[in-house]
Amino acid sequence: MKIGEEPSWILDLNDEELEFIKYFVLSSGSIKKLTAIYSTSYPTLRKQLDKLIQKIRVGERKENDKVIRLIQQLEREGKIDQDIADTVVSEYGKSLNCLLTE
Repeated sequence: MKIGEEPSWILDLNDEELEFIKYFVLSSGSIKKLTAIYSTSYPTLRKQLDKLIQKIRVGERKENDKVIRLIQQLEREGKIDQDIADTVVSEYGKSLNCLLTE
């Protein structure tokens, strides 16, 4: 990763998830400290953290996925339309997100 360049998995996170990461880091990774910030139980926050970990892993997988890289290469070479490439990558990404557990 280059300086000033966000990894693509971070772009998949919503504001709530980014805020959770911020408070997690500021609390030195202590879920116990987070329970006071969020006024919720340890198991609830642990589950939220586990889901976030899974989402980041899926995002990293998408970033390094050969199919997505191939589609992006075909789009760069003008062999497929950008809208088609974006749609295929988006739908493929959704299928990868199905790996997340509720």
